[in-house]
Amino acid sequence: MSVTTTPKLRQRAEYTHRYNTRLGRHGWLRLTPAYSLRVVEELLAGCGPHLRVLDPFCGAGTTALAAANRGHEAGTVDINPFLVWFTRAKTATYGSREIVETEAAGEAALQKVHRRKIGPVEEPPMHRIERWWPSSDRMYLRYLKAAVEDVSQSDQVRDLLNVAFCRLVIRLSAAAFNHQSMSFKDAAQSKLDLAVDENDLFRQELRFVTEGASYNPAARVSVVLGDSRAVQQCFDESFDVVVTSPPYANRMSYIRELRPYMYWLGYLQNGREAGELDWQAIGGTWGVATSRLGKWQRAADVRLPDQLLDAVGRIAGSGRSNGSVLAAYVEKYGEDVARHLASVGCVLRPGARAHYIVGNSVFYGVLVAIEEVYATLMRRAGFENVEVRPIRKRNSKKELVEFCVSGTWSP
Repeated sequence: MSVTTTPKLRQRAEYTHRYNTRLGRHGWLRLTPAYSLRVVEELLAGCGPHLRVLDPFCGAGTTALAAANRGHEAGTVDINPFLVWFTRAKTATYGSREIVETEAAGEAALQKVHRRKIGPVEEPPMHRIERWWPSSDRMYLRYLKAAVEDVSQSDQVRDLLNVAFCRLVIRLSAAAFNHQSMSFKDAAQSKLDLAVDENDLFRQELRFVTEGASYNPAARVSVVLGDSRAVQQCFDESFDVVVTSPPYANRMSYIRELRPYMYWLGYLQNGREAGELDWQAIGGTWGVATSRLGKWQRAADVRLPDQLLDAVGRIAGSGRSNGSVLAAYVEKYGEDVARHLASVGCVLRPGARAHYIVGNSVFYGVLVAIEEVYATLMRRAGFENVEVRPIRKRNSKKELVEFCVSGTWSP
């Protein structure tokens, strides 16, 4: 294994989700664990033309859209149906007619809300929903969601209106993004945010979405609902390049941040569904996922690197009350990654180059060098010329670094 080191690493905000915020479709929805378009662009810049690019951990669809904008066909997978819907909407082709129809439909929806020409949808069954939105905003969103469904004459119009609706959902909420995941604004800030015109805000969000929709990707994107631990079941074609950023081994749940969108759009009906989906995802940690770790055992056919098993043992023996649960979490994360890397080669052409953007983790003072774990598992799976390159220092603990682990597929 080749490891490239850098004497000084900067935090490099341009290598985080913040870089995407105002970049057209890349800024449609904010997802903290999403990685930067700039990272993807730099990796794709060294590739030839007209390739097939795979992202087996779709997330917000950053890789798929970036590849398609460069003229590469792209395939991407996610186990979360909301993220599959969103990426399909984000990478679709929209004509001028669809954009005009969407803008007209948005105004028609606002008129229905204003005149109460339609009944509101049921309030989403979110736990402690009052913490997210005051009753007046919840009622407004209920009327607007009903109106959006009523005025949408095509799937494409409905998709664009729902993206704008999701942007408004989070804009009206008390959610704050001053943490690596998500927290809530204090009461004083929430009070200041109440003096807004919801109709004007929706117009602003819809305008941002339709402006992005007017710039279409240059190539086709295939977005598949599936499990990245079995990539061979998701595609019949082969790929030339992998550019992806899997969930990190840091117990950050996608579901926690996606809850408001998923509840309002009907992808979740209760907390147990959210926990089940998190358990199915690689690195899932929320709800039932945490409780099940106490009974989980690694499959006999999965062999993990010694450095990971050593970290697991030290976390379990830390003397902390949750040491055994966290140790099981890290070990299961390793098993999930091993299964993914064993499957991804089935859809790669010989010589395909794979790039994994990953971050290390610290649990109870034990450093989990996940970049070394990926490198070892990639070599076992059939990759050659594996390299580990640190690309930035993360914003929290000084030991935390983001890496690019790359290898060439050689079956």
